[in-house]
Amino acid sequence: MSYGQGGPQSQWDPWKPHSQQPWSSGGDDGSPDWAALAEASETRNKRRKLLFIGGGALATIGIGTAVAMAVVSANSGNHASGNPTSLPASASLPGNSASAPSFAPTSAPPPLDPKDFISDVKKDTAPLSPGTLFPGTQLTMGETVYKKGPTADTKNCGSVAGGTLPKVLGANGCTRMIRATYTNGGIAVTVGVAVFDNEAQAAKAKAQTDDHSIVHSLFGKGVKPFCDGGFCRSTRNAYGRYGYFTITGFLNGKSVTDKDTKAFAVGDDLAEFTFRQIRRRGEAQASAAAQ
Repeated sequence: MSYGQGGPQSQWDPWKPHSQQPWSSGGDDGSPDWAALAEASETRNKRRKLLFIGGGALATIGIGTAVAMAVVSANSGNHASGNPTSLPASASLPGNSASAPSFAPTSAPPPLDPKDFISDVKKDTAPLSPGTLFPGTQLTMGETVYKKGPTADTKNCGSVAGGTLPKVLGANGCTRMIRATYTNGGIAVTVGVAVFDNEAQAAKAKAQTDDHSIVHSLFGKGVKPFCDGGFCRSTRNAYGRYGYFTITGFLNGKSVTDKDTKAFAVGDDLAEFTFRQIRRRGEAQASAAAQ
């Protein structure tokens, strides 16, 4: 009685686990079929190549799709894509706005000139008196202290002037003469400020004066008469609509000579002080107008 295998003989599949390799029919020596094994290995290699090619193609298609989506997202207008940030879209940035406001260039107005306010009676409207021009009871110039004596104010300019000055003041429209006297030691000086309507009149009056154009000395209030005999030193100048004059002498009646440098220094100090007071008057009015 012959014994055969029950059912059909199993087929060997190199891709199925536990499948059995077919053996050649007939009598063989039990060695494997090397030709069949080589053919199966070649089949496996071909399948791997096909899988690699197919996978690469799919990966390429996936990358291309991702790039295309990124390009579409970047060109999709002002709508955020992916993870939005706090920055506005490029079209709404202020720098790209076509309607950004523009401003016309501006410049600060030039500062007011203080001299303008003391060059014309229409602008020079601040209070004017001996007290505003010569305030306090004394003044200090450098290290020298001068004590203020009497003051005076008159509209008759020529009545308090001597030599050629009364004619010059009258011809150029002097409207007022304010005087003050200061002393230091045995020297006294009187300052006279002539007031005109405008700068041109004051400048013309100053140009017409000479060494014989003098203002009368002012004494009293503890100041002895001076410069009523002998020689005294005088100065004359103008600034804005004001002319200012000084006369300096010794209280003991001594004449002033070129060697009396102290008397010259006293007269120069009071002339400088008067100029500063007139200039300050213009500065104060210019500052008030600017505000």
